[in-house]
Amino acid sequence: MTVRTAELVAAILLALASIGLMVKSAELNIGWVQGSGPGAGAWPFWLSAGMLVSCVLIVIRWFLRITPESRSEEIFINGSAVRIVGLSVAALIFLLGATHFIGMYFAIIFFLIFFLRVMGGHSWMTTAAITVATPVVIFGFFEWALKQPLPKGLSEPLFYPIYDLMY
Repeated sequence: MTVRTAELVAAILLALASIGLMVKSAELNIGWVQGSGPGAGAWPFWLSAGMLVSCVLIVIRWFLRITPESRSEEIFINGSAVRIVGLSVAALIFLLGATHFIGMYFAIIFFLIFFLRVMGGHSWMTTAAITVATPVVIFGFFEWALKQPLPKGLSEPLFYPIYDLMY
């Protein structure tokens, strides 16, 4: 697939998604509710409408061959890029699956170690700092500030002492 073809396919797929979101959002009130503000479907509808307009403009520019991408006959994605995307997809699937069993926080730790150290080649010091800080910040934001617990799976008993301090 060439860059030119990929641009057209992406624009068409995103346009179809935009239309689907607009139709679904229109099931709710997309107008202004007197004394309350925008209706429940307003933001999704109008953001999707903006995305649809952008997609239509991309298709027009593709037909007119205005942009370098719309003229490019280079291959869209090479073998090394396919490898990186494949590893990323596998890592995300692992993150989702592991979240169910070991919880979000520990799944994120393994995910970050893989991405930072294995794929990114960062030092162990950088990897450790980010891998420790990220779950702590996420925990503080969701569990403490928002009072919205994230899945903990089998690791939940490890959080009981922290909950005793928080509540």
